[in-house]
Amino acid sequence: MNKRNRKLREKISNAFELPQDIIMDVAKVTIIGTNQVTIENHKGIIEYGENQIRINIGSGILILDGKHLAIKAILQEEITIMGEISGISF
Repeated sequence: MNKRNRKLREKISNAFELPQDIIMDVAKVTIIGTNQVTIENHKGIIEYGENQIRINIGSGILILDGKHLAIKAILQEEITIMGEISGISF
């Protein structure tokens, strides 16, 4: 997305009080305790393992570290991961 397009989307989001994750097509990460993470607007799984999962979020890569990590649910634009999450990095 070019700079001009991004600024226009930001103005629309602010003017209509719409969530930026929808208008700007950015990832929304929801963390529930240390056992569950939901990522909306993801662009796909890069790496999947029991101790690390890497997910493309468009603006970069989200890395989840932990133990017994597993995908609980996966939809076209949303993914929920369960397990003993010890770290999240971008």
